[in-house]
Amino acid sequence: MSVAAKTIDKLANPARITDPDRLRDAVAGKTVLVTGASYGVGEATARKLAAAQATVLAVARSADRLDDLVASITAGGGNAFAYAADLSDETAISTLVTRIADEHGPLDVVVSNAGKSLRRSLRHQYDRPHDFQRTIAVNYLGPIQLLLGVLPAMRQQHGGHIVNVSSVGVRVPPAPQWGAYQASKGAFDRWLRSVAPELRSDDIDVTSIYFAIVRTRMIEPTPILRRVPGLDPHQAADVVAKAIIERPRTIAPAWTLPAEVASVVLAGPIDRAARIWYRNVVDSERGRR
Repeated sequence: MSVAAKTIDKLANPARITDPDRLRDAVAGKTVLVTGASYGVGEATARKLAAAQATVLAVARSADRLDDLVASITAGGGNAFAYAADLSDETAISTLVTRIADEHGPLDVVVSNAGKSLRRSLRHQYDRPHDFQRTIAVNYLGPIQLLLGVLPAMRQQHGGHIVNVSSVGVRVPPAPQWGAYQASKGAFDRWLRSVAPELRSDDIDVTSIYFAIVRTRMIEPTPILRRVPGLDPHQAADVVAKAIIERPRTIAPAWTLPAEVASVVLAGPIDRAARIWYRNVVDSERGRR
């Protein structure tokens, strides 16, 4: 990687750790639950943690993908278990929590990674309330219900770590077309930060990772995102590794804090810029179609 590319990478993306020995020291012999483990960041994280000698509980809707993942990890000498569950289904989450408690006891680490992305203009949402229902269920209500189920045992054992795989979208000005996604991710982020002091009183750390662009299937419907500097899933898993090793409160790209400050100081100009962008980019695309 050239010096320029390294500089762009450092500025655009969260810091990461690629040291397998440090990760092994942090998770060997521990039980780690990873949601959204069938694809992308979740799959790469599950593989990385299993290679570091953690017992990985892989959760996702795709049973076949999870079975393939567990078979691959087991063939490589790792230890993993598949739990097919839809995090938008309250009954499925209750069953999942019971099974995990019965089969593995208290968790040591929870990587809350599962998420649903959605980009759609308001004019196309008038007759689609299910867009909001599904997004809020997967990104907010489901992760909360899962944590409400596993946290009592973690607090009783006085130790653990919650890693929230979030988005810089919850910390920068709201973007046109992304309202449902940003609102649902922001809701979970706000809730988790609000309970973090209570959890830390029982020696449970909370880390929120604010990713910018990760090149997974979630960004495929948005062509412009493919041209923005970002991480591949394996690099993103190294950011999760950093979170687990160092247990910081937050991990985010270097530009996130300046962007937050600018969103307050320059709220008016940013709003006007968003309107201009929407008119010139989105409306022109609609016109071409």
